[in-house]
Amino acid sequence: MADVPQVNPVDVPADAYIIDVREPYEWEGGHAATAHHIRLGELVERIAEVPKDKEVYFICHGGGRSQRAATYLAESGYTTRNIAGGTSAWFAAELPMVSENGQDPAVIH
Repeated sequence: MADVPQVNPVDVPADAYIIDVREPYEWEGGHAATAHHIRLGELVERIAEVPKDKEVYFICHGGGRSQRAATYLAESGYTTRNIAGGTSAWFAAELPMVSENGQDPAVIH
């Protein structure tokens, strides 16, 4: 199994390519402002959308689903990082978030 580095949310570069693997209802409630949404269950079929020429950071609610996604892609030749603590830690660090539901961003689980 690939060893995927854990990255504290505050250490994620501003220009990082972030993939949020949570379910649509979680994404709609609030997500990292620059994140792309590919839920974990669609990752295999949408792998062509993931850039292979840059580090890819994965995030979910607490870090478990994103760790699985990051490990899978690392084993497929991608350079990946897992955002430790997920959107809960991102939100707690007061990093930029947006919602898709017209309400203030929140961590939905």
